Amino acid sequence: MKDSYLKRYPLSHLVAAAVVVLSLAPMHRLPPLPDVGLLDKWAHLVMYGALSLTVWWEHTRRRPAPSWPAAAVGAMLLPALLGGALELAQAWLTTCRSGEWLDFVADCLGVLLGTLLACGAWHMANRAKRKR
Repeated sequence: MKDSYLKRYPLSHLVAAAVVVLSLAPMHRLPPLPDVGLLDKWAHLVMYGALSLTVWWEHTRRRPAPSWPAAAVGAMLLPALLGGALELAQAWLTTCRSGEWLDFVADCLGVLLGTLLACGAWHMANRAKRKR
């Protein structure tokens, strides 16, 4: 019997849960943030980059020949859809947060960055294995 996704991707689910909580938590309950231009966009970029990177890592660490289409859906499409859904949830379901298109763009850029980092690391690791 196949393991459940929760058992195969525990860290990815934990990171996704943290992203959801941070995205929907009332801002007035968070500690004051430093005054850095576009800090919230950088936070989106880092959160979704970390989520995508974590999914790629958990997918490739157990498989010598990963299923790239399945990994692309899980590590790229699903995090981007999560970002869009959370922006809509912020706009429509909360009174303390606002959904923004630029946040969604930052989410997607984070997913792309996480993917590029993961693929680069995977290729470097395989190149090192072949040299041995």
